[in-house]
Amino acid sequence: MDAEIRVTFMRHGRAQHHTDGKHGGHYDSALTELGKSQVRARALTWQAEGVRFDCIVASTLQRALTSAQIIGEILGAPVETDTDWMEMDNGPLAGMSREVALARYPKPAFRNPYEPFCGSGESDWELHCRAARAVEHVVRRGAGNYLVIAHGGILNAAMRTIVGAQPTVNRQGIWFAFGDTGYARTAYEPTQHQWLLEELRTS
Repeated sequence: MDAEIRVTFMRHGRAQHHTDGKHGGHYDSALTELGKSQVRARALTWQAEGVRFDCIVASTLQRALTSAQIIGEILGAPVETDTDWMEMDNGPLAGMSREVALARYPKPAFRNPYEPFCGSGESDWELHCRAARAVEHVVRRGAGNYLVIAHGGILNAAMRTIVGAQPTVNRQGIWFAFGDTGYARTAYEPTQHQWLLEELRTS
């Protein structure tokens, strides 16, 4: 199928905010040495398997961008950025310790998908719409094999747009377990509007 568009959606490696017990979101946390090792291992496995990408598209946040640069160097693939692949805007929680965040911003008993996160972040529908736009940007590149490196929240939103699921409500609904360097390998046939989920690895 000459028109086939292959897209692998991958989460970045272990980031410093995970080690520090802080919230991520738009917080621009760097990769840890472990995270860099995880990404190198993923790239070397793909290299051994003969995997090649025409382009790597990354979030502008450094934990994703550094992951993309490591893989791009090993596999010889160009790296581009797209701000639509940034993690969910979690408002005041970005970079805040989880203990402090829980004290200042207790989890509400219910939050509808139109409500901004913690008052000033994105709503679940805003994230969903941004993810759909990000996927569309990749698809419009046309036939090829692409790697998207981003974050757990935005990748989950992107996968929901692909499978036709709405945003989760109060964290209920479908979730995709993207651990460190976890990925979903997909193929899209544009003449039939058919997505195929070929592989899902949690880490």
